[in-house]
Amino acid sequence: MAIDQIVLIVYIVTLLIILVFASHGFIMIYYHNKYLKNEPKAGDKVEEDKMITIQLPLYNELYVADRLINAICELDYPKDKLEIQVLDDSTDETVQIVAETVRQKQAEGFDIKHVRRPNREGYKAGALKEGLKTAKGEFVAIFDADFVPHPDFLRKTMNYFSNEHIGLVQTRWEHMNEDYSIITKIQALALNGHFVIEQTVRNRSGFFINFNGTGGVWRKECIFDAGNWHSDTLTEDLDLSYRAQLKGWKFIYLRDITTPSELPAEMNALKAQQFRWTKGAIETCKKILPLVWKSDIPLRIKLQSTFHLTNNFAFPFILLAGILNVPLIFIKNSGPYDPFFNMMAVFVLGFISSFIFYLYAQKDIDQDWRKKIALFPLFMAGSMGLAVNNSRAVFEGLMDRKSEFVRTPKMKVMNKDDKFTKNKYVKGMKIDSSTIVESILAVYCLIGVGASIYFMEIAAIPFQLMFFFGFASIAGLSIKHNLAARKRANN
Repeated sequence: MAIDQIVLIVYIVTLLIILVFASHGFIMIYYHNKYLKNEPKAGDKVEEDKMITIQLPLYNELYVADRLINAICELDYPKDKLEIQVLDDSTDETVQIVAETVRQKQAEGFDIKHVRRPNREGYKAGALKEGLKTAKGEFVAIFDADFVPHPDFLRKTMNYFSNEHIGLVQTRWEHMNEDYSIITKIQALALNGHFVIEQTVRNRSGFFINFNGTGGVWRKECIFDAGNWHSDTLTEDLDLSYRAQLKGWKFIYLRDITTPSELPAEMNALKAQQFRWTKGAIETCKKILPLVWKSDIPLRIKLQSTFHLTNNFAFPFILLAGILNVPLIFIKNSGPYDPFFNMMAVFVLGFISSFIFYLYAQKDIDQDWRKKIALFPLFMAGSMGLAVNNSRAVFEGLMDRKSEFVRTPKMKVMNKDDKFTKNKYVKGMKIDSSTIVESILAVYCLIGVGASIYFMEIAAIPFQLMFFFGFASIAGLSIKHNLAARKRANN
């Protein structure tokens, strides 16, 4: 078999796999229209006699630690029924800031504790597990450092626990700094797809959902019954969520109740976050998926759970498609393969599916959703550009290569005038191998753009341009932000 035929076959298989993952958006929209009215039912009133422990896992959160603690102490809930655990694994000035803030709040009458461990064993999962040893609450609310819950958070969530089988109530993330830059705008678009459509559809259709690591309330009994927090994956939230639901616990997702959060504004921070989420999801998939298929849950839930746990496998195929796109231009113009290329038009359905999916998400929550349509090509290009970073995460997860839980640096950049380059946590980042590969692929895809123009392959030009722009923008911003941080560090 000729090399061009092998490349063509591999390319078709690659596009087919991508289409399968992308077309899942059509399934989501189907269930969205079918089950949207299945809104979760709350109890008649908030039972204020329930003791709640609030856990705040921190690690070097110099800029946002006091903001978080102050927001927690403003929650509208009886002070005598509230225990606050600041689970502080920090190794820098954050320790002193937290200690002082905790002393102030204790003086104001809050039951708040500054919990320190001798090491970071188990990272976030280990900290949460340690806190549970002494937690007084029947319920446990968890907030990461970059979150600022509304004062009525507990009043809006606690009455959903009237059913004793409810193990978790999760709220939707709201993005405080969405309009800070194009990076934050695209992140918001992507996350809205998950929170507005995926979580809503899965919950109201009877499928499994996941705790998003923050902005939710657990029934403590559910955590213990499911086996407590495990630290053998980087996504301890996804892991515990599935173990709990396989034990029969029910989750509730509240689309219309939001918890404000801050998005990463620096490209290397975003890549680190994406790497952790992707690798952790693959680790959890390897651990949990066999348990899903061995369980006696309905087949429809098994299938949807499989899509949920495996969707990150799409990234290596996106990367492969980007690499094969260039030689395919030359192959098309060197052999009798027109029928195959005409057939490939069907793969455009994947893009249509993704577009409708994210369009629905914006339409459901944003009156100005039409203005967000222009962001979609940038979002697709960015997803393609992140394929190198996230593919590496997939392979490391598959190979059981253990890595440190790298926290996402909190920038506290809310307004246009705020500069993330002033953040001390950014200076430690360096230009890694992924950025180098992205730069090489950007040049490579630019050759593909030129070839498409030369051979007048009009249909190929948009895809070549998106791959080029994706790799070039991810690599370019990584280098730009790194150099800016280094400049600040040297001044």
